[in-house]
Amino acid sequence: MKQLSKAKAAGGRRQHSLSCQLHPRLRRRRAMRDPKPRRSPAAPTLASSGRLRKHSTWLLLLLLWFALSVYLFISSTPPAAAPLRRSAFLRSKARALSATTATPVRIYVYDLPARFNRDWVSADARCARHLFAAEVAVHEALLAYAGRAPRPEDADLFFVPVYVSCNFSTPNGFPSLSHARGLLAEAVHLLRTQMPYWNRSAGADHVFVASHDFGACFHPMEDVAIADGIPEFLKRSILLQTFGVQGHHVCQEVEHVVIPPHVPPEVAHELPEPKKVRRDIFAFFRGKMEVHPKNISGRFYSKKVRTELLQHYGRNRKFYLKRKRFDNYQSEMARSLFCLCPLGWAPWSPRLVESVLLGCIPVIIADNIRLPFPSVLRWPEISLQVAEKDIASLEMVLDQVVATNLTRIQRNLWDPMKRKALVFNRPMEVGDATWQVLRELEILLDQSQRRYRSWR
Repeated sequence: MKQLSKAKAAGGRRQHSLSCQLHPRLRRRRAMRDPKPRRSPAAPTLASSGRLRKHSTWLLLLLLWFALSVYLFISSTPPAAAPLRRSAFLRSKARALSATTATPVRIYVYDLPARFNRDWVSADARCARHLFAAEVAVHEALLAYAGRAPRPEDADLFFVPVYVSCNFSTPNGFPSLSHARGLLAEAVHLLRTQMPYWNRSAGADHVFVASHDFGACFHPMEDVAIADGIPEFLKRSILLQTFGVQGHHVCQEVEHVVIPPHVPPEVAHELPEPKKVRRDIFAFFRGKMEVHPKNISGRFYSKKVRTELLQHYGRNRKFYLKRKRFDNYQSEMARSLFCLCPLGWAPWSPRLVESVLLGCIPVIIADNIRLPFPSVLRWPEISLQVAEKDIASLEMVLDQVVATNLTRIQRNLWDPMKRKALVFNRPMEVGDATWQVLRELEILLDQSQRRYRSWR
């Protein structure tokens, strides 16, 4: 019996030894058949606690990095433009805009050193009277304007009086614009470094005048003007410019108001009232008409329009077309039914204003031109527009007007309020061109407020 017991015990030990050498799959099966209660996990050791703290630190750093990245991305996204600031005066005294009430916009006029403005007028009297002289006229009218802001703290807008169209140094007598960008940049640098108001809005509430061919691009040739573009430091400001076209154009990619070219106010008073003048000229034009339209610069002047006028109507007795200068040409306009206003290098022309002042129906030949103050002047009621490609049909168009609605157009055209809206008086008068400019600036202020509120 003892031997049998010993043999069983030896057999049991061999069986246990064999079970320890079983394949892992057999051990797992056996464990499944005979599950044992699992031990509770041991408390974390000092080493494992250190690893947890290290992982937590890295996780915290990762979250901080992500939050910082999100913040930098949001802050680098350009926000909607802040609205042009409204003074307490405007917030408490909003007034309807009409042709008979004073405009409430408050504008502060900088007193810049004389080299930016007054010195140019002193050097040449033409500076204050030529077709680009709106920059002088607006400045002088605002200085005498009783409603302007006496302190910059009260202002909605800031007028920067820089005369860039008074450099009469070219052989042909027309002003040079070669100095314009440098003079403007110097003025802006002065405002940035010595006054706080430019930096507050990056110039968004500052107003400049660009009263020459292609406005804010400051060059008389369109291809060069487009290549140069608007100076970077002016791209947030407001430009008062004679240039304006329908649709996209590099030289109007800035907040702007289209203004009329300057014509001396006395033009409207030196000749009899339009309705009292005998009009014995059917269609009038005096000015540059090149037989060969390709200019010495290699460009086609007036897009060949004036050359085609000369070719089609130069010998037509109904058309009074003259190429030579004549100082008393405005008396000829006053005798005419229709005054032709073809484009030159730029779409606009002072003939447009002169025609209205003298009661001669403007015939605008400049595709896609934008005209000043359309809500007040209602140009379709006081003028004709003929496409550049339709020069050959011009006589037929004018004959049709004479046969149908000539009297109605003349009656609208001879309205004194419409004529006044194109004249820069000094001092400013209610309803005149400077007054209309302030009215348009008031509209821009309101639009800026609405855009800002809708964005928010």
